[in-house]
Amino acid sequence: MKTITAKELESLLNEGKTLNIIDVRETDEVANGKIPGAVNIPLGLIEFRMNELDKSKEYIMVCRSGARSGRASQFLDSYGFNVTNMTGGMLAWEGKQE
Repeated sequence: MKTITAKELESLLNEGKTLNIIDVRETDEVANGKIPGAVNIPLGLIEFRMNELDKSKEYIMVCRSGARSGRASQFLDSYGFNVTNMTGGMLAWEGKQE
């Protein structure tokens, strides 16, 4: 599984890179703040909403600590998606939140 650190992701965003970030936390967790531009698809809904994703794009998966996003990454990878897990999750995120 490919991984990226919170710092590396923050640097890419600060450089103005357009990234596809999926936050797999529950809706109430995301309400407390998420990475700007991240789309919330709770882990339990990934299987049902993966038809909304494009296999030609790269997705960066985020959760609170990195465990749920790791499971989401493995699941989507098994279906041929290009996914990267942000290690440490939002606990490691020091950048802007919306």
